Amino acid sequence: MLIATHPAELSGLVGEPLGETDWIEIDQPRVDAFAENTEDRQWIHVDPVRAATSPFGGPIAHGFLSLSLLSSFLEQLLEVRGSRMLVNYGLDRVRFPAPVPVGSRLRGVGKIASVTEVPGGHQLVLDITVEIEGAPKPACVAAFVVRVLS
Repeated sequence: MLIATHPAELSGLVGEPLGETDWIEIDQPRVDAFAENTEDRQWIHVDPVRAATSPFGGPIAHGFLSLSLLSSFLEQLLEVRGSRMLVNYGLDRVRFPAPVPVGSRLRGVGKIASVTEVPGGHQLVLDITVEIEGAPKPACVAAFVVRVLS
């Protein structure tokens, strides 16, 4: 985890690694719950028997499930002391280079790509990679935009 003791330090941290998060298991109940909550019940995610006949050989997690973990990962990657809060502001780009087989474990790694002063605080762009344990390609790469409110 990268810790800034004050928001004013953020500009000097561009390019700094944020470290890595704990691994999170992507099991079928998590995928099923995501499917229900997003109403995306495509068979490749929620029907293990049918998914076994797919090119993936089994069910895979939703790409957006991997993306949804960014907020959780942020809590493990960055702390800005002296700020009121960090809030999600958006995404500049997102890609899903590899599918996530159910049963895989994911973690987040990243760095601070840019810092801009904005009214009420700072805007950060964090380059976050969601890694799949033991896989050559990541599940997700994203430019995650976060506001640090002073």
